[in-house]
Parts: sequence; C-alpha cells; structure tokens
Amino acid sequence: MNSIPSLFQKIKIDHSWAFADKTRKDTTYLTHGYHRYPAKFIPQIVSRLTSKYTKIGDLILDPFGGCGTTLVESKVMGRPSIAVDINPVAVLITKAKITPIDPVKIEEEFTALKNKLVEYSEKIKVKVPTHERIDYWFKPEEKRRLAFIFAEISRIKNQDVRDFFFCGFSNILKNCSIWLQKSNKPTRDFEKKPSEPIKTFLKQIKMMLRGNTRLFDLLSERGYLKVPSKVICTDARTISAKTNSVNLIVTSPPYVTSYEYADLHQLTALWLEHTTDLSDFRKRFIGTSYHSKKDLFLNSALAEKIRSELLRKDKKTADEVSTYFSEMNQVFVEMKRMLKRGGKTCIVIGNTRLKGVEILNAEVFTEQLQNLGLKIVDIIKREIPSKNLPSIRDEQTGRFASIKEKNKIYVYPTEYILVMEK
Repeated sequence: MNSIPSLFQKIKIDHSWAFADKTRKDTTYLTHGYHRYPAKFIPQIVSRLTSKYTKIGDLILDPFGGCGTTLVESKVMGRPSIAVDINPVAVLITKAKITPIDPVKIEEEFTALKNKLVEYSEKIKVKVPTHERIDYWFKPEEKRRLAFIFAEISRIKNQDVRDFFFCGFSNILKNCSIWLQKSNKPTRDFEKKPSEPIKTFLKQIKMMLRGNTRLFDLLSERGYLKVPSKVICTDARTISAKTNSVNLIVTSPPYVTSYEYADLHQLTALWLEHTTDLSDFRKRFIGTSYHSKKDLFLNSALAEKIRSELLRKDKKTADEVSTYFSEMNQVFVEMKRMLKRGGKTCIVIGNTRLKGVEILNAEVFTEQLQNLGLKIVDIIKREIPSKNLPSIRDEQTGRFASIKEKNKIYVYPTEYILVMEK
C-alpha cells in the first residue's frame, strides 16, 4: 500500500500543464464563457489529453460533465462525445454550449425576444413565482422583471433556442440578486444594488451570440457540425454507453463536499423549477452526507486508513468521506466497463484536508483504479494558477471560508491528472 503515496511524493510539478500564459480570453473562447461554473477545468487540459490519446472519430466520455468543457473540446476536435451530470443546471449549460445554432436564425430569435423585453413596464401583467427561497434572494422589482424574461423565453418553440436563452438567463441570476457578488458561498449582501435584469440579460446574450457564431463557423470550416455530442441528466454510476466502446475518459470529479454545487446553483434550480426543496436537491449529489451508509466498499487500503483517522476526529465527516470514496469506486467500475481495451481514463483531481486529516483523493483513486485492473500510464502534477473556486477552507469544518477567517487554509494550489489504461 505504501508504494502509491511514495510514488506520489516523487512526482515533480510539470509547469507546462499550468497553462499559466493563458488569459481569461483563451480559456473562455468559443462557448466556454457562456456561464460561470465553480471548479471548472480549462479547455486546454482537455484538448492536450485528447490530442495525445485519441484520433478523429474516437469516442470520448465525461461522467461528471459539469458545464460541458470536455464535450465542446471533443466536438471541435472531431471526436463524438457523451457526458452525464446529476445536476440539471449543468446539463442545461452544457446543452447550450455544445449546440451550435445557425447565427442568422439565432439573431432573428434574439431580435424578436428583445422587442418583447423592451416593452416591459409596471403595467404589464406578469406571473411572479411565489417561493420563499426566491424571495430570500431577490427584491420584488428584480423578481418581477426576471419573471417577465422567463415567461417570454418559455414561449419560444425551438428547444435549442430556448435552452440557449435559459442558459443566459441562468447566468445573470446572481448579479440580479442580493447574493454577495464576490462569494461562491450563499451569502446575502443587503447593501448590494442588484443589476437591472433586462439590460443585464441583453448584454449576456450578445456575448453568447458572439461565442455561438465562433463555434458555428469553426465547426462548419472543419466539417464537424454533425459530430455527435450528447449530455444526459443522470447518475455517473448508470451511463448508457456501450461496454468496450469508449476510447478516452476525461473528467474532473466533484470533491467530497459536492453538495456545495447544489447550493451554488440554487438560483437557477429554483427559477427553472428543477427543485422546490433545496435539501432534496442536495441529496442528489455524489458523496453528500445524505446518502445511506449501507454497502460501503472503499476498495482501497489508503481510503480505509483515512476513514479511521477521521473517525477519531468526527464520525459525520468520516461517513461523508467513506460514502464519497465508495461511490467514486462504483463510478470507476462503470468507467472500466465502457472503456475499450487500451482506452485511457484521465482524472483531474486535487487533494484536500478535512478536520486536519489529509484527504488524498488522487492516491485513493489511483489505488481503486489499480485494484479494478487498470494500470498507470502517467501521473501529472500541475499548478492551478487560478480557478473559479474559493481556494480557502475553514480547517475545522472543511467548508469554503473567507479570506478573513482565522482557521483558513489554502487548498488546491496543485492538482493531479491521473492517466490510467484498461
């Protein structure tokens, strides 16, 4: 068992994988900048792995699809791809990002929608949602205007066009609410002056239209418009890809505190009626504290050791981490099933600490995958120059913390890319 931690200790940082020279413009090119998303990996990681391990026409899979980075890159490189995500908000964003719409058609739809929106006035009848959680985040005037935009988008017949506009709508919700702007934690800022929804929405869509045109033109030029790209809202342990069909898996799994994703996306989930009950929404995410503790199989001596250390500190955290490792092992079983012989899986993951215990995600995943019969091809250690994820946690609770908090520790300054082969 000691061989994996000692192997990891010898790994030097490979600076070429930091892509430190890439600006925000480089990492949000095409449709990548449609929507903010926590902890998203940069497209350059996906394109480098795709170039190295696949050829045109090979099937790529992302079992934790997130906001669709793997799918966009696969498509522009002529590789068919499939992603799944349990979060309906992630699925909406991904659909919008991977679906190039004829620029002339979407411009016409936008003009029609804009003409409706500029007619807004206090006299217009609007069906405003009645939900205490929406009222918690939105002042009455912004809520009314958002409800007006929402109703107008809902009338659009074409689903791809509707998804495109709903993705834009989703991304303006934080700005138009009293959610503390600089925080990924759900915190209210009663001093905040929310953005005016209609103006903000029109600006957001103009930005997205430019991205859509670039994607459409690039795919047309390369002859890849028809390359299949599909996202499904389901659990990563039940993926509808055929056995031995996948050439490459590229994914960045959620961290053990993944229920925070539910909190981060609650505004969209509430407005688009993906949930009426936030605690129910949280329960869908992997490794959450809500899952039953039966049949936990960690498939890693290292994971068992971490579990025992945590049990001495805090049983609830030990249960959460054990559930997480057990569920990740189930995902790995499914990933192995789908991979072709010789197919590779590339997992981007960092380590963290909870209750003062090192949570060695990368080492545990490597051990689990080895125990399932995969072999190590490469382990890359990369620096993370910046990431839309708070990189500070409270050492006691493991929750995201603010710069001011005294127990703060910096997390995720580096992460690993585990490349394993079936």
